Amino acid sequence: MATEVMLEKYSGEVFTVSIGATKQEGGSRSHTIKIGGQKALPYLFPEGAIPNKPVIAYEIWDIPPVDWSAELSSAYGAALKDPFTWAEKCVRDFKAEILCVRLQGAHPEFGNRSAAEEANFIKALLKKIDVPLIITESGDDTKDNQVLPACCEAAKGERLLVGSAAQDNYKTLAAAVLADGHNIIAESPIDINIAKQLNILISDMSLPLERIVINPTIGALGYGLEYAYTIMERSRLAALAGDKTVSSPFICFVGQESWRAKEAKLAVSEMPAWGPEVERGVIWEAVTATALIQAGADILVMRHPKAAAQVGKYIDNLMVRGK
Repeated sequence: MATEVMLEKYSGEVFTVSIGATKQEGGSRSHTIKIGGQKALPYLFPEGAIPNKPVIAYEIWDIPPVDWSAELSSAYGAALKDPFTWAEKCVRDFKAEILCVRLQGAHPEFGNRSAAEEANFIKALLKKIDVPLIITESGDDTKDNQVLPACCEAAKGERLLVGSAAQDNYKTLAAAVLADGHNIIAESPIDINIAKQLNILISDMSLPLERIVINPTIGALGYGLEYAYTIMERSRLAALAGDKTVSSPFICFVGQESWRAKEAKLAVSEMPAWGPEVERGVIWEAVTATALIQAGADILVMRHPKAAAQVGKYIDNLMVRGK
């Protein structure tokens, strides 16, 4: 007697968000990245469509990184000294399909670059590389409220993904993103209720829910990953049940979280039993990323090219099952 496989069927789906505009769409990007669109839980292909695979975004900064370990920095070498060379290396050598640019140089403690300087930087970067861009903040709300709108205007028509908007600081960025045709990152502190409320607040400003990507604020392996996983899973179940206020794709800043874990960066001289730190760091980033993929991550912002390559193969293997 044949065993009948019980399959779940859902009434809802995750919104599809497009990042990057080609010439035909009014921009200058070589291609468009589509994320989301799932009608089932991660990689349960028999239960519903999963049209778009997770995307790896290589993280670059507008200044040389100030807190990266020597082992991580060595993966890029001298290219870290110049953001344009760094970006070109990611696209040329590592085949990056999308870049995530952190405007750390705008922070008052790390260069205090003006809004005009950062806007000119984004204009120049868009001319240097033709892949879609994600732009993220410096971490100083006052300065970011000046810089991010200027960058949105400088990249008008390119359909970037810009962040982050938080519950107590979203109006300025939401207005800029709406005016200049971009998408927005909505950041919530590992809390499904705040994520839902923030999406409602942003959409009340006339920015469609289809242009919002949720940053659920993850932890690395061993540093809260399990809690982040459950929040993402709950959000995805609610979306598939038809709750449109949490039906946004996810972006996860994997590299940032993974490489500040002590297991990733402690020198081998401090913990000889742990082995070489570069191998540990790559493993820590790759395992964190693969776990988050199973939780439903759509964009993984990563740092080490070896970790990104390993995760890229993992994604390809997962998607083969759905063909």
